Amino acid sequence: MKAAVWYGEKDLRIEDRDLKPMKADEVKVRVAWAGICGSDLHEYQEGPVFIPVDKEDELTGEVAPLIMGHEFAGVIEEIGSEVTKYKVGDRVAINPTLTHGNLPEALDTYDGFSFIGLHGDGGFTKFANAPEKQVYKLPESLSLQDGALVEPMAVAVQAVKESEMLFGDTVAVFGAGPIGLLTIIAAKAAGASKIIVLDLSANRLEKALELGATHAVNSGEVDGVKAVRDIVPGGVDVTFEVAGVAPTFKASIDATRARGTVVIVSIFARPIEWNPIHLTNTGVKLTSTIAYTPTTFQQTVDLMGTGQLKPQGIVTSKIVLDDIVAKGFEALTTDKIQAKILVELSGEK
Repeated sequence: MKAAVWYGEKDLRIEDRDLKPMKADEVKVRVAWAGICGSDLHEYQEGPVFIPVDKEDELTGEVAPLIMGHEFAGVIEEIGSEVTKYKVGDRVAINPTLTHGNLPEALDTYDGFSFIGLHGDGGFTKFANAPEKQVYKLPESLSLQDGALVEPMAVAVQAVKESEMLFGDTVAVFGAGPIGLLTIIAAKAAGASKIIVLDLSANRLEKALELGATHAVNSGEVDGVKAVRDIVPGGVDVTFEVAGVAPTFKASIDATRARGTVVIVSIFARPIEWNPIHLTNTGVKLTSTIAYTPTTFQQTVDLMGTGQLKPQGIVTSKIVLDDIVAKGFEALTTDKIQAKILVELSGEK
């Protein structure tokens, strides 16, 4: 079957690959749509970040080269002998986060984790295998295209939950890429009274306003921290750092009120220099998030199903697998108009 296979930095190849044998507790999914994630882009631009290259992954037992793609949805084609919750023909989204499962779910992700599509073969192909416990049935109100947005939407939902923001809180979001935009959607759904988004791209800021931001600040033209504090004197209650560079990390702290919270959502591609006295002097609390819990993933499916979360507006392009490098990864690298690009596999609704 045709697949997008990662070999190394700037080396993503479309080639034929065999699907690995399905295990007894797995389902085989006929992939309909798959999204290109920011972490996929990091792997393409400067990887390996997560992808195992020197030794087999602890949980998947796999090593590069491997099929990328962890934001995907499709239709169950076949079920393993131990699968009891699903049947052939079910429309499903895949939670790609694999864990040991030895701790409560709030802690389990941090006890070693792997991703389908980053640590083992994923969804940029015709068929993909996934353990039954990673499969979530889609309600009739959601299309399979919508299903491909569940995973990144769940990242944003988890970030908002980690912030412990309250109804009526003020929020700043540094970075209006796909996860930043989804964080705006999640914060609005959670009751934020003001949502200030900061980015260097006028196009992305315009998109952010369309999706629920109340204020947009081009931090390449004005002092972002001053702009935030002009809108909310004293600083916002919660700030989400979704850009992943030193200037936005530091500005996120400076834009937040004393005893407010900064949530690091982004993936930093390289180390930064920073003195923790910055927190001591400001009274800001700092936390972080990676992925989501199973509960959060299910809540995201449910909230999307009822229309309380509407991430569909972040989709800026739909492409076919053969174009995934030129019109997918390269477009996301150079074209700031792009936010979420979906890759059509079977194309089923």
